Amino acid sequence: MPTLTEGKTPGDFLLYEAPSQYSRDQVTIGTAADLVPGTVLGKITASGKFIRSVRTAVDGSETPVAILMQEAAAASADVTGAIVLARHAQVRRYGLTFDASWSTEAYRDTACAALLAAGIKSIAG
Repeated sequence: MPTLTEGKTPGDFLLYEAPSQYSRDQVTIGTAADLVPGTVLGKITASGKFIRSVRTAVDGSETPVAILMQEAAAASADVTGAIVLARHAQVRRYGLTFDASWSTEAYRDTACAALLAAGIKSIAG
């Protein structure tokens, strides 16, 4: 019998979001990499596209502002209409997927503080 493997889902990180999809936005994920639900995203200032937040970037995406809610196959092309968690939500910090540049707990504290400024509260667990 084949083994079934479930990928990451919003249930891995989402604890609360506002009713009527208020917490969500549809965005364009810029071409860079294939992303999984729970990926911490930044927004490129010049294009308005979202990509995985990299702490050392200098294009605006270094500031975490949203969390991806679905898979985004963006390795070779932009993904339009992707759903992100953008405001008024609570997430499980250890269910999030950070870029390797957010490698230490102190760096991740900084990322979570930026998400809190966007209205997304992360809690340990």
